[in-house]
Amino acid sequence: MACSFTRCGASLLALTCALLPALAYADEADPDASPSIIVVGQKDAPIEIEPRGLSVSLGDEQFKAVNAFNTEDLMKYAPDFFVRKRYSGDSNGVPGFRGTHSTQSARTLVMVDGFVVSNFLGNSFSFAPKWGVVGPGEVRQFDIVYGPYSSRYAGNSMGGIVNISTRDPEETEAFVTVQGFVQPYRQFATRDDYAGYSGEAGFGWRQKDGPFSVRVTARHFRNDGQPMTFLGLVDLRRAPSASESVVTGALVDPQQLRAAAAGTQIPNSPGTAESPIFAAQSPAAITQDQAKIKVGYDDGAIKGQFLFAYWHNLDSQTAPDCYLRNAAGGIVCDGVVSLGGKADRASGAVYSRTIRDEYLAGLKLAAPVSDGLTARLNLSTYQIAKSDGYTSSSYTTGQTGGAGTLARQGPTGWLTADAMLEGKWRAFELSGGLTANRYWTDLVRSNVPHWRDDAGGVFSTRTFGRTRQLSAWTEARLPLDALTLTLGVRYDNWRAFGGGLIGTVTDRRYPARKDDAVSPAFSAEYRFGDGTVAQVSLATATRFPTVGELFQGSLNGDGTFNAQSFDPGLKPERSHDANVLLVHDFGTLKLTGSLFYQRVKDTVFSFTGFNQNGVTTSSFKNIDRTRQIGAELIAEVRDWPVDGLNIDANAALIDSKTIRNRAAPAAEGVQFPRIPRWRINANLRYAITPALDASLGLRYASRPNTDLFGKQRGDTFGYTSELFALDARANWKWNEHFRVSAGVDNITNDRAWVFHPYPQRTFLIEAGWTL
Repeated sequence: MACSFTRCGASLLALTCALLPALAYADEADPDASPSIIVVGQKDAPIEIEPRGLSVSLGDEQFKAVNAFNTEDLMKYAPDFFVRKRYSGDSNGVPGFRGTHSTQSARTLVMVDGFVVSNFLGNSFSFAPKWGVVGPGEVRQFDIVYGPYSSRYAGNSMGGIVNISTRDPEETEAFVTVQGFVQPYRQFATRDDYAGYSGEAGFGWRQKDGPFSVRVTARHFRNDGQPMTFLGLVDLRRAPSASESVVTGALVDPQQLRAAAAGTQIPNSPGTAESPIFAAQSPAAITQDQAKIKVGYDDGAIKGQFLFAYWHNLDSQTAPDCYLRNAAGGIVCDGVVSLGGKADRASGAVYSRTIRDEYLAGLKLAAPVSDGLTARLNLSTYQIAKSDGYTSSSYTTGQTGGAGTLARQGPTGWLTADAMLEGKWRAFELSGGLTANRYWTDLVRSNVPHWRDDAGGVFSTRTFGRTRQLSAWTEARLPLDALTLTLGVRYDNWRAFGGGLIGTVTDRRYPARKDDAVSPAFSAEYRFGDGTVAQVSLATATRFPTVGELFQGSLNGDGTFNAQSFDPGLKPERSHDANVLLVHDFGTLKLTGSLFYQRVKDTVFSFTGFNQNGVTTSSFKNIDRTRQIGAELIAEVRDWPVDGLNIDANAALIDSKTIRNRAAPAAEGVQFPRIPRWRINANLRYAITPALDASLGLRYASRPNTDLFGKQRGDTFGYTSELFALDARANWKWNEHFRVSAGVDNITNDRAWVFHPYPQRTFLIEAGWTL
């Protein structure tokens, strides 16, 4: 494009500043008019992010009905929404909206009190938002907006936006919450009970006759998640030798046999007759510590907030569950074995330990500039101060403390800055601002003689790179009696630079790249006066590639370049979006209908599969065109058919397809991977007595395709399956200060898969005290 950031950004800001004073004289509008917001969920608190299209706000009424092991659980019944959470304490919980694939993490903008915690260093399950910087007990509100319909937000809002608002103290206060939970897990030959616990506490103070407030919270979390990976033997295509141990205990998965009979089996996947399962990778022993301080200032005119959050995460996997037994009954988990008259190799049951220390620091200020005009500034940084991943080279070296590898990441993190002016005169609003962000990463892999520490490490590979984005935007909101129009436009200027990949025999540095985009947005909302509201929203969005997609590649075992693992030449994703909403409030029943459409050019997709050794691999490529259309119906029932009974229920029908893929034409017209056609979430809450309430939750998603071509469909490890889960919870309020809760997730013990296994039936008991 011919328009540079300096010219376009300055033009947008100048236009905003020129129009702000002009609107100050538009005093004919109703001074009591308030923004017309369509929100599903709580009604007693304003939404904290700009709502365009479908908007959801969740608060204490919804939270008390959720078994919240972690913060992201609080959203589990939101309409047409899910979080790919494999176990409690999972750091790879990617949120998904509508037709967003469950590993397209870069399509969701997640914030805490307006500070970005989305990990846009990459675009996969490994780059989930940093949910762990917030404990579930400190969440005041979850706001969710579906789609990129506000110009305030970058193109990473292509899927949607989530903002977590934490509690501000209203007076001197304190709380303590403790949890205990257990999951009896039965899969293949693994039979174990995985348990965990957490403790969360905090206190708040507000100055009685002054502007300051302080809130301090901390949480300790410990859990053993179920095994995530099941390992298959590799057929060596020869007869065994006399020196190779004869073993038993390997399993052929009946579900894999069914997939094979239907012609939908994944090649080389564990559990097949050619590759029977011989082990479950170690359960993830998760330990997390979180601490946060928030200092507020509000003198009635100037408002400010400083936030600092620290998160420590230890993931230890040192107990592989090996099924093979030799003639003496000993455990076999490594090496070449003799099984059924043929030679097979057992490998992959390694030991690992990952240690991460991360923190978020943010500062925001808001102050009046003149009558009706407010200036806002928001600065934050997220730093991954330490990320060391140790892995043994084999099961044997894991047991003995022998050789392995170290993946050390750092310096890694991001900076974000937003400056804006907001003007409101009676019902008219005009705003504009400048935003900037910068992301950087550097990952070094080394071979170490003792896998538990870094002493004596020998360099293997290094990948590194940076991106930055500068943006300018303006947005106007114009009410015309029953009709309200919102218009906006955003300009983004993006640059990727400093990227490279170094190995023992490879040294590649990539030239800097730059690109820009102009993204307009429009929304029209009409109130009919009988409790009916209609809204039409249109937008375009551009999501530029992340550091990981561009540069965070890999090398082959001999140190040579693996050109398939990433792509420095990736094009940005560009979407065209539309949403139509129709809402009618009947009093006890509120119905919301939504139709949505999105067409994306150059969709960035990670092609994932098993290699010849049953190990997962992935590579990023552009797909020419994808398209999703869908319909959502949301019902909110209050105090009907009996007082105290509230029901939130929603259903979505989604058609998400690859329209054009010149690199792989066989994918055209096929339902996009991991996107179900049907998704249903519901939550029923009933106040049995003033002190006792109970809830029942439902989560359902129909079985999607596992691959891009619709040829891999199954209900076992490696596939994405149907999900059906019923949850229940009861809360007893003993007095004004003490409560006890008990619950169970997945009551029917449904065994669902998102490549990895979802949790089976899990029991929770919880106690809470407040001052």
